[in-house]
Amino acid sequence: MLTLHHVQVSMPEGREDDARRFYRDALGLDEVAKPGVLAQRGGAWFRAFADDGAVAAEIHLGIDEPFVPAKKAHPALVVESTAALGALAARIEDAGFDVNWAERHTLDGYERFHCRDAFGNRVEVLTPEP
Repeated sequence: MLTLHHVQVSMPEGREDDARRFYRDALGLDEVAKPGVLAQRGGAWFRAFADDGAVAAEIHLGIDEPFVPAKKAHPALVVESTAALGALAARIEDAGFDVNWAERHTLDGYERFHCRDAFGNRVEVLTPEP
């Protein structure tokens, strides 16, 4: 059996505070310390935890020079309800990031939106339709 440990997303050097503003403050993920020698490389790691304390999602932001944002490739995060989807979209917008609902009902069985992090990387947030 395979499970997903994390998704790596690129960012430019020295912009960890911008990463925190999107992934921690807007998305609501918890920042976790990078271990050992990996901390010296820059970037930042973020996690979401399930109700039982297990890691539910993990996104690692690593330095990539020259940096080019991912226009199509993206992590997709699941929330529990359409109400939570709308609330998260509002939180992201309140933090100053654009939310795009153009593909809201284009994935069978899900409602979703896309947004871009502080570096222009695409992020999808979705929920199963009731």
